[in-house]
Amino acid sequence: MKKIKIDAYGVLEKVREEKPVVHHLTNWVTIYDCAQIVKVLGGSPVMAHAPEEVAEMAGIASSLVLNIGTLTVDFIESMKVAAKSANKRGIPVILDVCGAGATRLRDKKSYELLEQTHINIIKGNASEIARLGGKDVRSKGVDASVIKENMRSIALSLAKKYSATVVVTGSADIVTDGKVTYFVKNGHTMMTHVVGTGCMAASVIGAFAAVERNLVLAAASALVCFEVAAENAAPKSSGPASFKENLFDELYRLDQKTIDRMQCVESCKEW
Repeated sequence: MKKIKIDAYGVLEKVREEKPVVHHLTNWVTIYDCAQIVKVLGGSPVMAHAPEEVAEMAGIASSLVLNIGTLTVDFIESMKVAAKSANKRGIPVILDVCGAGATRLRDKKSYELLEQTHINIIKGNASEIARLGGKDVRSKGVDASVIKENMRSIALSLAKKYSATVVVTGSADIVTDGKVTYFVKNGHTMMTHVVGTGCMAASVIGAFAAVERNLVLAAASALVCFEVAAENAAPKSSGPASFKENLFDELYRLDQKTIDRMQCVESCKEW
């Protein structure tokens, strides 16, 4: 592995300039925050869930973000319709496997989405991704549990199996398409005290993937910007509530100098 600099600011600038429509079928707990984080970036969030309109809405979007955090069987069927519409148009589909490993239903529906549609970016914490990789692990609700598995190896295997980019969030994020792997080591522990930072990360990835065809670069750049903003927000915050407010503000005013100076990324080629 070697330390590198990626053009995360360049992708952020594309979002600000192109203002992509990011269609969400997402977690009801965090839906406002997901919409707001895309708006902060300069994008246009749409939170359409009705099965009667999701295909049409995906037809005007630049990316689609799916999140199973508050899944129902009917909701997953709407996700399939939206994803198939997005697949036909060739726009990226991001799946946040929120809570995979907590129940059999979540596992089953995650696999259905992966097998019945094409998911371009699979995102989850270590226990969620390990579960999708077939490991005998259980998530603590929607929070990560301690995983002793080789997460890089699991991520690589999933990426190759589904021809997707896999994102594993944690103290060091893993982003891989099976050929190139990035390790993003930004962020702050205060993020773990705010409900929805994982869901918001998926939305940021969705906005970046909407404007950058290199999805490994898009996902890594999204995490760099989101987590650098978190690092800048934390010292100005007295607790989780003010941190969340400051996180939006710091992401909004990110500039190239700050991103280039603070990003902490390592990379390696996979053989």
